[in-house]
Amino acid sequence: MPERRGPLAGLKVIELAHIMAGPVCGLMLADMGAEVIKVEKMPGGDDSRRFLPPAIEGEAAAFMMMNRNKRGIAVDLKQDQGREVLRRLLKSADVVIENYRQGTMERLGLGYESLRAENPGLIYCEISGFGRSGPYAERGGFDLIAQGMSGLMSITGEGEGRPPVKVGAPVTDITAGILGAMGVLAAVVARQKSGRGQRVDTSLFEAGIVHTYWQSAIAFATGQSPGPMGSAHPLNAPYQAFQTADGWINLGAANQKNWLRVLDAIEQPELNDDPRFADNAARMDHLKHLELALSAAFAKRTTADWLARLEAAGVPAGPVLSVAEMHEDPQARARAMVPAPEHARLGPVKTIGLPVKFSETPGEVAMGAPLYGQHTRAVLGEHGYGEAEIDSLIGRGAVAAAEGA
Repeated sequence: MPERRGPLAGLKVIELAHIMAGPVCGLMLADMGAEVIKVEKMPGGDDSRRFLPPAIEGEAAAFMMMNRNKRGIAVDLKQDQGREVLRRLLKSADVVIENYRQGTMERLGLGYESLRAENPGLIYCEISGFGRSGPYAERGGFDLIAQGMSGLMSITGEGEGRPPVKVGAPVTDITAGILGAMGVLAAVVARQKSGRGQRVDTSLFEAGIVHTYWQSAIAFATGQSPGPMGSAHPLNAPYQAFQTADGWINLGAANQKNWLRVLDAIEQPELNDDPRFADNAARMDHLKHLELALSAAFAKRTTADWLARLEAAGVPAGPVLSVAEMHEDPQARARAMVPAPEHARLGPVKTIGLPVKFSETPGEVAMGAPLYGQHTRAVLGEHGYGEAEIDSLIGRGAVAAAEGA
């Protein structure tokens, strides 16, 4: 097993999760140094292996993105021998992550109560569509559904009367994974004090809700639900995207000092004398007029020209980059956000890096995503299985191993 670095080095995590929310939780922990063993179903493995196209020489790009830095084994949990393999792994695990439907793990004899009887320190992280309690606990979860039900789609889009729009990224999946990792780390700290593990339960629904902080504050205060505002902010102006002569920029003039700096940059100090723009409250009340005035100004120069002028004036601003442009941005590169760990078959494959930096115990993206069953033999060997036993399990179809692994 390769030696791991990072603040979570020595933490053993079993990931029984597929597609996105659970795997995000696993990759966050893995990037911070945890040993994450991904247990894939048989046959076929994680469904994201079939999210094609795109692929790199036959390997699904989606799977490789979500599962780099993990070791992978394949186990048939419908077989007694397969369940016994998993139970043995979990006896010495610190954390298990699962995102099955309600009751699935219990039907397999692998629910929390059963597992903690053998491993009282186990932290059992469940990520589901709506959480393990409440009237929707039995429902499956999808990012699109969660975005709609959490209120996110009611505040995303170009404006009133337009069709509802989802956030472009699967934001509830990704956020649920991050919340799951946060919950796991809190449970690790609690275990250091008590010696006991616990359940950690979060959901896509709640992950969507936490993104409505500002809009919920407005609704609580006014009794009215705010609607979509395009790129504009519900509480500050000007704070949105403007079109330039050759592209778009984002302008972050979210206080009075920056508003006055904007007027200097666009060389229109007279707008400060307009009562519609006198302060933030007035600008929010007359947002459409403000947008028209600023749009006319920004259309006169190129993005590069405006960014230079705004930076010189001390106004927060930035370009609207494509994803590929972001990958090449010098700041993303300087922050190690586009590493290229080694894949067993493909060599270096670019991925997204750890977004948290540690001065004393730096995390790393050290390994590419596993081939299907790549580490089955190694992991089972580490958990007391002999070569003959592993061969027997493979022969029975209880586990699968990659060729040559």
